[in-house]
Amino acid sequence: MRFVRRRTARRTTALLIAGAVCAGAAGCGMSGHGDGPRGSGRPSPSSSTGKSAGKSAGKSAGKETGGAGKNGSEHGGADSRGKGGGGHSGSHPRGREPLRGKVIVIDPGHNPHNRDQPDKISRPVDIGTGKKECDTTGTATNSGYSEAEFTLALAHRVRTELRKRGATVKFTHDGEEPYGPCIDERAKKGNQAHADAAVSLHADGAPGGSRGFHVILPASVHRGDADTRAVAGPSRRLGTDLRDAFRKATGARPANYLGNGEGLDTRDDLGGLNLSTVPKVFLECGNMRDAADAALLTSRKWREKAARGVADGITAFLT
Repeated sequence: MRFVRRRTARRTTALLIAGAVCAGAAGCGMSGHGDGPRGSGRPSPSSSTGKSAGKSAGKSAGKETGGAGKNGSEHGGADSRGKGGGGHSGSHPRGREPLRGKVIVIDPGHNPHNRDQPDKISRPVDIGTGKKECDTTGTATNSGYSEAEFTLALAHRVRTELRKRGATVKFTHDGEEPYGPCIDERAKKGNQAHADAAVSLHADGAPGGSRGFHVILPASVHRGDADTRAVAGPSRRLGTDLRDAFRKATGARPANYLGNGEGLDTRDDLGGLNLSTVPKVFLECGNMRDAADAALLTSRKWREKAARGVADGITAFLT
């Protein structure tokens, strides 16, 4: 009997130790797909369904509307609600969704319907440092592929890339509004969304022979309703990360006609930047009036590379 009691005591002790180990490991037999901080040991709230349970998963993110002008005219702003969302289906550890909990506003420059509303898009709006047209039609390739079509196509691909990384993505528009929105409204949309980053997508309309991409940064402005003093620095970091990632993903070179070949251009005459209170930049992906650049901009495969570059740049800035 004494021998049996010792064996029983040892088995009881072993069971107690095993139970303590299971408790410390967040429970034996539970899913290992932790959705909390790395090493927390918490099981994913969605492990039984296979859907991510991120902060914004499955919620609609926002349809919104495009950009503004070229060559001294205005480009877009950002914000708005609508279709689209921030979640990405599938259970992923946080390391696989580096942008979980981040809100990103994508502003597709211009609007395909702007050409039908010349009076409305030409009305002046206040941008702090002066007045600008509400919006413009944008530029186009020599074959007629419009900037507004390009920016929407690219924006959809960028949204897909960012959602894969766990971000909530909002558009300023999705080509469904009759025109605009105006450049000041675009900026308001990004501000109202409390975006962690905002990027306005464009393509330039410079003379043929002018090639390459560039990122437009906001100057430090404090005038009227414009006050970029708090976001000029972060916007420069966003722009630099975006330039580097875009160049790496696409193989494109920085513009050879401005920015000293560095791919960065600072301006104080764009309402979409002047009126933004969140880190924001414009990306001019290439020159639509140059045949070589136009061949890239009209290529679906190249736009996929460009979308990855935009997403990589935003990710680098926010992580």
